[in-house]
Amino acid sequence: MSATGPVGAEVPGWAPRDRPEPTVLEGRYVRVVPLSSAHYSDLLAATCGPGDDDLWTYRPVERPTDLATLWMHLAGLVEDPELLTFAFLPLEGERAGRASGITSYARITPAHGQVEAAGVLLGRAMQRSRSATEAIHLLMRHAFDDLGYRRFEWKCDSLNEPSRRAAARLGFRYEGRFRNHMVVKGRNRDTDWFSVTDAEWPEVRAAHETWLEPANFDADGRQRTALSDLTAS
Repeated sequence: MSATGPVGAEVPGWAPRDRPEPTVLEGRYVRVVPLSSAHYSDLLAATCGPGDDDLWTYRPVERPTDLATLWMHLAGLVEDPELLTFAFLPLEGERAGRASGITSYARITPAHGQVEAAGVLLGRAMQRSRSATEAIHLLMRHAFDDLGYRRFEWKCDSLNEPSRRAAARLGFRYEGRFRNHMVVKGRNRDTDWFSVTDAEWPEVRAAHETWLEPANFDADGRQRTALSDLTAS
């Protein structure tokens, strides 16, 4: 007789999901569009200034200092068959209409309904803005609501405290640390894993939508209720 043991709960009606395709996601404060070379000059201005070295601390390359170098980096993302990379175009503020950030769908696994937001890079003007929050929200909403995925991941260097805080603020749950996970720029990287599941998504989505409502901001754009308070509850 074969050995038996505990097994996971059944997933009724499960079938592999579609792979994400290049698409435009329209929000109130941001447009999320497939990254192309048309965005590279704007991204150079947004993320590669002399004071932007810290934006590149945890990326696999040093801060590009000219368009040609940035072009090589971004073209590598666009051409990678394992990634689907998007540009963020804020619809308000000093960078309205110009690409000011990027991220990629990575670890795309349609058979299991899993995808990750990887390589988030935001220019100064987009950091701590409602356009940045909405951009990630739109990517999560597309994965869960349009594609029917079961799991959305966020990972970062364990020393990247801003990314860890962002994950918690957005409603991701900490899952653990992969030690000696990578060697990046000749240095060890331990990687922290976070996720939101399809069961958790409705509550997380509601928190995002409440925070993003115009009524949550005063005339100067300051939030009335913090997203971290909404996701913590």
